[in-house]
Amino acid sequence: QVQLVESGGGLVQAGGSLRLSCAASGRTFSRYSMGWFRQAPGKEREFVAAISSNGGNTGYEDSVKGRFTISGDTAKNTVYLQMRSLKPEDSAVYYCAATGTPYYTSSYFATEGPYDYWGQGTQVTVSS
Repeated sequence: QVQLVESGGGLVQAGGSLRLSCAASGRTFSRYSMGWFRQAPGKEREFVAAISSNGGNTGYEDSVKGRFTISGDTAKNTVYLQMRSLKPEDSAVYYCAATGTPYYTSSYFATEGPYDYWGQGTQVTVSS
């Protein structure tokens, strides 16, 4: 059983940075792979980034590659999304998700399919 709570969203100007945090509770947190997704008004929820349970593999949606970095701190039961060079099109509600599914692949973990637990979301708004 895992519970996830996102924080760190807010208002930022284009070109700025934000760091999102996802605090997790649960005995097996260190065994879970984690993902970030986002949903803008009127659009489908889309994949942003994922990290394997051991931190050895990461994947990113093409539009954020080179700007966003996903990382985890198992001691703090927290996963982060460092966002740099933000653009207005990055504006969305950002969701943290967790899965115990083994055999990490970038393609599968870029879908919502493997994720068992979801946070409530945190709003990111990037102004021009």
